[in-house]
Order: sequence, then structure tokens, then C-alpha cells
Amino acid sequence: MNSLNKKAWAKLMLLPILFVGLLVQPLEPKAEEGSLNLNVAGAIMIDADTGQILYEQNADQPLGVASMTKMMTEYLLFEAIEEGTISWDQTYNVTDYTYKISQDRALSNVPLRADGTYTIRELYEAMAIYSANAATIAIAETIAGTEAQFVDMMNKKADELGLTDYSFVNSTGLNNEDLQGMEPVGGPTDENVMPAKSVAKLAYHLLKDYPEVLETSSIPSKTFREGTSDAIEMDNWNFMLPGFVYEYPGVDGLKTGTTNFAGHNFTGTAVRNGTRLITVVMKATDAKGVGSYKARFDATRALFDYGFNQFTKTEIVPAGFTFKDQESIPVIKGKEDTVGIEVKEPIEMFVKSSEKDLYEPKLVLNDQIVKDGELEAEVKKDTVVGHVEITKKEGTNFGFINENDTQTEVVTTETVERAGWFSLMFQAIGNFFGNLWDGTKGFVTGLF
Repeated sequence: MNSLNKKAWAKLMLLPILFVGLLVQPLEPKAEEGSLNLNVAGAIMIDADTGQILYEQNADQPLGVASMTKMMTEYLLFEAIEEGTISWDQTYNVTDYTYKISQDRALSNVPLRADGTYTIRELYEAMAIYSANAATIAIAETIAGTEAQFVDMMNKKADELGLTDYSFVNSTGLNNEDLQGMEPVGGPTDENVMPAKSVAKLAYHLLKDYPEVLETSSIPSKTFREGTSDAIEMDNWNFMLPGFVYEYPGVDGLKTGTTNFAGHNFTGTAVRNGTRLITVVMKATDAKGVGSYKARFDATRALFDYGFNQFTKTEIVPAGFTFKDQESIPVIKGKEDTVGIEVKEPIEMFVKSSEKDLYEPKLVLNDQIVKDGELEAEVKKDTVVGHVEITKKEGTNFGFINENDTQTEVVTTETVERAGWFSLMFQAIGNFFGNLWDGTKGFVTGLF
């Protein structure tokens, strides 16, 4: 076989191999249904009123949270103020720890004097507006005595709020190695972590329980220690506020966060026409994979546009709704044999207009009350017998950030009084002969 024929034969032999290779080529991963394909490691958007999840992208993976951590510090601060354990006018005396951290201008800080005293309100404003780290530690020390003890409070509160896959090692969100060997918990390379879903849940509870946080988070700029030689201008790191380069209508919070480990993060909130949304983006980058302030605000803008433009609040189930397959529940020992049931309150959800008909209610009975499918008299009107679960015929129903907070009750429509002893006796006799007949009929049927 000459060299030319050898080459031709080799090419011919390669054809089936190439064909098989094409068949086993890995396919491009399909984008998640409804995905915005954000350049982020994790993201989520929820309705601030109900906690309904409108969008999520890798929202369950624990990631670095950086200074979004300060939302937990804010929560515990407001709680301590509410409980009266500290006050806004209370003063704080600077410790060696907070002094040393405050002098590091590579971090976000307002410099504190070694012999200085500062009110809790001053420190809070520095934390909420400028993300000042030493001021945050000062608040933690005031509430708990030491930052380490405060971190313990943070982790306990996270568990109480139902956060998952979290780990707090400091009050600020800094990497521990930035704390100059004074890290309160863990080692020098440790950093606070949470998935986007838990960050959103934290923001949800913060706004629900202490909405006054927005009064400060919405301030674009403020002078720390105005009128003194220590005065320093604090520009908010949230560049989506009015007057900033990435301004977005309705934005009034909530918290940015950036470290080398966590990347560029932002928990945003905006209100439009009475609707407030909460968004979280984590480790945002541009199309080339480079993290930046612009990247996190671009991703947030995309979420807000999607939420405000594509979703409308729609009544899915009206008050008084009855289920066709179960309009009543059997009642034993009652003057009536059944009692009607209905949905107590209307159910409203944010849905895309094209998807309204895809949602349908499902009855979930409480088997602690409705035992073996029956109620025992006496049954009062408005007795809660279960709740409504909303299902979606097609596509993904992301549910709610707190499922138990949004369950709509199913109740009885009337009172069924307990039958008197005479009626109960005849019911018992009737049941006895009914059971006897059923058994006899089964026996006779068995003979044939």
C-alpha cells in the first residue's frame, strides 16, 4: 500500500471515531427556567411583605457575606434598644481593640480617638451609612461585653430566625486576618458565610421587625462628628441611592459588602407603587468574571427591573373559597353529619400575568384536628382544620422565605352542636347494625 493510499485509509478509519466523538460531546448546560443568567455566585429576590420568592439563582450555597453581616449586628442592636438594655444616648469608651482597627484606613472606618467617647447613635450611623468596622465592633462590645460573646449572640439569633448554613466569626464581616491578630472567634482566614436565601431571610426579618433601619440606610451622605476637628464625610456605599452614579428609583437600603474572599455583594431593597422588594447578589462579576461595584449594582438593577416589570400582585384564591373535591368534613356525635369548610382569607401572590392560571390551591388538613378524616362534635364555627398550599401546574414555584408565616387557614363555616344522649344512643345502635350488616354481607359474598 503506497503512502497516498495509507493516508486515505487512515482518514477513512477516523470518520467513525469523529462521528462518535460528536455524539458524546458535552452539551452546554441549560439555563435554569426563568433564569436571568446573572454573573453572580448566588442571588435571590423576594417580596418584602410576604417573603414570596420571585427569583433565585444558586441561592442555597453558603458564600462569603462580608459587610452584609452588619444587618445581623443592626438587628441585635435594635433588639437591645427595644428591650432597654442599652440606649441611643449611651456612650462608649474606646478600647485598644477598636482604636487599632479604626486607624486602618484601608478598611472602611471612621477614626476613633484612643481617649474618645461616642454615643451608640453615632456609632450606629457610621455602621449603617459608611459600613465603619471599628464602630461596629464598639456596638458589639457595648451589647455583649466582648465581640466573642456578641458572635455567640449572632449565631443564636440566626438559629432563632431560621437561617441555615450560616457561620459568624465576627460582628463586621471582615476577614479575620484584617483584625490584627485580635479575631474573636476562629482562625485568621475565617470569614462569615451564608447562602443568599439566608441573607434574604435576615433582611426580611430586619425590615419586618425594625423598619426604622431604612431611615438611616437611605441617607446618601452624612458628616461624622460634624463641627469638630474629627469631622469626616461618610458617603453611603450603596451607589443606587438618589444622587449616586447607579441611582435606581425607590432604593432606600440596605447593605453592601466586599472582601477578597466574598467578592462584591449587595442586599438591596426598593419600593414602587406600594410594593417593596428585597434582592441579594453575591460575588457579582462582569461578563469577563471581574468583580466590581458596578457588577453588583448592575445585577441588582436587573433583578429590580424583572421584579417590578414582570410581576403583579394577583388574587389567586378569594376569601370563602371552597374546594370542589371536599366542600365539607364528616362530623361524628353531632346534630349534623357534616360541616362545611372554606378558605378564611384571600390569597394574593406576585405572578407573571401569563402564568396566573397555572396556580391552584391544594387543601392540607391538620391531622391533629381532623382525625381519620372526621371531626368530633361539638365543632365551633371558624375552627381551623387545615391550610392552603399553592401549587403550580408547570414550571417552578419558588415558595416563600418563611413557609409557616404565609399559610392561609381553612376553617369551618358553621357550628355543629353535639347530639344529646338519646340521639347518640340511636346513632350507636345504627352504627352497630350497620357494621353488623357490612360484616354479614361480606361473609355471604365470601360464600359465593
